[in-house]
Amino acid sequence: MKKTILIVDDSASLRQVVAMTLERAGYEVAQAANGKEALAAADGRKIHLVISDVNMPVMDGISFVTELKKLPAYRFVPVVMLTTESGEGRMRAGMQAGVKAWVVKPFQPVQMLAAVARLIAP
Repeated sequence: MKKTILIVDDSASLRQVVAMTLERAGYEVAQAANGKEALAAADGRKIHLVISDVNMPVMDGISFVTELKKLPAYRFVPVVMLTTESGEGRMRAGMQAGVKAWVVKPFQPVQMLAAVARLIAP
């Protein structure tokens, strides 16, 4: 049974690169372009991990994580932020919302897969 990872980013090209990296490593991938779409994808299906950007239109990553963690089925789903943001304040806000890891773009696929593997085994 493959583990499912939800990728949330307003950049279609970035979602594609991340999806290819994860699929090659043996994960199933779901995608959303913003926090609101991602919450709609949290419809009861099993999601093992979320990789989200911080800066997105409609609903940003930190607001999305805050809302996701209110849903009982997703309260304990680990979240990795994949973002250009490296400011201490944003990182602290993310961690308070429930983010488990912070990967700064541009990322190395190996680095991202290591962060994912630390949180869920393939």
